Amino acid sequence: MTADLIITNALVVTADAAGTVIRDGAVAVAGGRISALGPSAGIVGQGGAARVIDAGGMLLMPGLVNTHCHAADSLFRGLVEDLSLEPWLRAVWKAEGAILTPETVLLGAELGFAELLLGGVTTVMDMFWHPRRTVTAARAVGMRVSTGGIFFDFPGVDHLDHAGRLAEARTFFEEFAGAEDVIPAALPHGTYTVGPEHLADAKRLADEFGALFCTHAAETQAEQADIARRYGRSVIRHLDALNLLDARTVLAHCVWLDDEEIAILARTGATVSHNPVSNLKLASGIARVPDLLAAGVRVTLGTDGAISGNDLDLWMALRLAATLHRGATLRADAVTTAQALRMVTLDGAAALGAADRIGSLEVGKFADMILLDLARPHAVPMFDPATHIVFSTAKSDVRHVFVGGEQVVRDGALLRLDLEATLAEVAALAPRVAASIQ
Repeated sequence: MTADLIITNALVVTADAAGTVIRDGAVAVAGGRISALGPSAGIVGQGGAARVIDAGGMLLMPGLVNTHCHAADSLFRGLVEDLSLEPWLRAVWKAEGAILTPETVLLGAELGFAELLLGGVTTVMDMFWHPRRTVTAARAVGMRVSTGGIFFDFPGVDHLDHAGRLAEARTFFEEFAGAEDVIPAALPHGTYTVGPEHLADAKRLADEFGALFCTHAAETQAEQADIARRYGRSVIRHLDALNLLDARTVLAHCVWLDDEEIAILARTGATVSHNPVSNLKLASGIARVPDLLAAGVRVTLGTDGAISGNDLDLWMALRLAATLHRGATLRADAVTTAQALRMVTLDGAAALGAADRIGSLEVGKFADMILLDLARPHAVPMFDPATHIVFSTAKSDVRHVFVGGEQVVRDGALLRLDLEATLAEVAALAPRVAASIQ
C-alpha cells in the first residue's frame, strides 16, 4: 500500500512495551494507521508518499492520553480559588448552573480541547454535561474523546431525572457504537452525589454495551468520612460491594486509600487516574501512587478541569507524577521514568480499552503522533529521550500533531478550529461568568 504520509529523520520514541527508541527513524502512514516503522533509510527506500515531512531536530512520539478532564469547565478558569474540594464544588456548581447550556458547553469544550491538542494530547476522557456537544467540540479540533452519559442524583443543567439520564446515556451508546474517534462511557459523578441504585444502573448500562465506567473516588478525607457515615464502609469498599469495579472501570483521584482498598483495586483490575495538579491545588492530598504501582494497579494521568488546576497541562502532571512521590517517600525510584511515561501513553490507552489502537507507535495502530521541537536549550544535550520527555518537556515544545494521520496542529497552530473566534466568544461570555458567583 502506498503511504499517504512519511515522517522521516526523527528521533522516534515508540513508547511500546519494550521501550523501543529509533535514533534516525521514520514512520509511514496509510489509511490513518501506521503502515511501517523503522530506520529512515529503510522506510524511505520502500517508495514515495503523497507527503513527506523531514523531522530532523524533532522527537516523534505517540500523542498523550489524558484519562480525566472536564474540558468545558475551562470557561470558569480561575473563578473559584483558595478553597478545598467541598466548598469549592458548591461555588463551582452555582456558576455552572447559571452559565451552562448546550451552546456554552460546546464553547467551553472547544476551548479546553484546543488547549489539550496544542499541548500534544490526542485522546481525552471527559466527564461533563451535554456529552454530544463534547463530541462535537472534539471533532471540531480533531481529537479522540471518551465521554458519555453523566449521572447525578440532583437536578442539573441537563434538566433530566435519573430515568431521563439513563435514556440519554443509552442513546449515546447506540449513536457512537463503532465510532473510531469516540470511546463511549457511563460517567456518574461520585458515590457522594449518586446513590447505590443509580450507580448500579449506570454500570449495568455500560456493561450492556461493553463500555467504560468512570467516576470520582476517594478524592478527599471528607468524602471518605461522608460515605462511611452513609453506608458504613469506605468509598472503594462501597464500589466493590456494588460490583462496579472491573477492567473497564476508571476511578479519578483515589487519594485516600488504605492497604485493603489498594488490594481491591488490584484484584478487580480497575484503573486509577492520578491528577496530581488538582489534588495539590485543592489541598486534597497526595495519592499513594508508588503503593498502587507496587500492587499491580494500573495508574494513568489526568489534568482534571482548568477550574481546579487552572490549565490543562498533562506535561506538568507527568513531571509531578515522576517527582512528587519521590519526595513524599524519600525513594528516588518511587515512580520510575518508564512507569511515568507509560501513564500517559500505553497505560492510558489500556485504561480506555484502546491499547490495540493508540498509546504507542506500532504498525497497525492509529497514527496519533506528536513532534516535539528539540532545538531548545532544555533539550540539549539529550542522553536519554524518555528522561527528556518525562522531566524536561513542556507543552510549548509540541510543534506538530497528527490524529489518524491527519495533521491537526502545524507549527503550534490548530488547523481545524478558528481559535481566535473561540477566544473572542469566551471573552464575551466572561462578564456573565464572573457575575455568576456574586
